[in-house]
Amino acid sequence: MDLYVVRHAVAQKRDENIWPDDSERPLAAEGEQKFRRAARGLLRFVPEVRVVLSSPFARAWRTAEILEQAGWPTPIPCEELEPDYPPHKVLGAIARYEGLDSVAIVGHRPGLHELISYLLTGHTLGEDCGACVQIRKGGAARFCFDGPPEPSMGSLEWVLTPKALRRLGKRSGGG
Repeated sequence: MDLYVVRHAVAQKRDENIWPDDSERPLAAEGEQKFRRAARGLLRFVPEVRVVLSSPFARAWRTAEILEQAGWPTPIPCEELEPDYPPHKVLGAIARYEGLDSVAIVGHRPGLHELISYLLTGHTLGEDCGACVQIRKGGAARFCFDGPPEPSMGSLEWVLTPKALRRLGKRSGGG
């Protein structure tokens, strides 16, 4: 299975007066605009995935919707992709799709960074043996597995910054 890990695009700054429930905090207008270009680049690099799982938080969900508008499947809400779920719970959610050859997930820090460490080493960032790989907001990573994703069995193929994705998007004919 190929697993694509996408971190949500740049969101509005935290403000408890405007969004007392942080799950409702949306993407910033500029974040959405830049991610539209990044999504074109990502889809140039990865034209097709079989399923997209997304955190239901507004900023991640909107990021997944932009990917859908660019050509990926309609996102499926996945609470395990909310910010503080442990990596083994995320793998449990992905395991429901183990018969597919490609799955994309859209989520948040710190959960995605914990997941990446877990996939590479079997350990999370807080443990001595964890790996520290960061995905910038609006960036993506690709993992390859011989079967379903399992701890310490992942091969990290690439990590692309949002800037690199936007450049790829420009080359594909988009502005």
